[in-house]
Amino acid sequence: MIIKRTLLACALFISATASATTAPIIKGTNYLSPYCGCCKEWITHMKDNGFELESVYQENLTPTKIKLGVLPEYASCHTAQIEGYTFEGHIPAADIKRFLASKPTRIKGLAVGGMPMGSPGMEYGDKKDSYNVVAFDDKGRTMVWASHN
Repeated sequence: MIIKRTLLACALFISATASATTAPIIKGTNYLSPYCGCCKEWITHMKDNGFELESVYQENLTPTKIKLGVLPEYASCHTAQIEGYTFEGHIPAADIKRFLASKPTRIKGLAVGGMPMGSPGMEYGDKKDSYNVVAFDDKGRTMVWASHN
């Protein structure tokens, strides 16, 4: 009887400890082309870092990008919406988490224009391009949020 109680107490302690240290899953929606493989790789990167993104496949992403305020010079192959913010392209999950933690009121989202080699989802051996993650507002103004080499 004592062994059963001890085992039960240990199981309850382990369960409580595990759930207390597990970060909540961050949910969102990712709009992408049904033909793009790197978008799926970026989603895997996001999932590995605590995000759960619903995939919405679209033949033409331009109307979605316009609706969400993404300027053409910052366009990439996919656009995510998380907690009311817009995230364009191959942004590292750590940059998005830092952005969401700060909850900026005047910034609409982050973007990585194009598809830089070495960014999440665009890994190719040792090849890495330097790139900036830019924050943008509803008037199209930008600032560098993070730089990656």
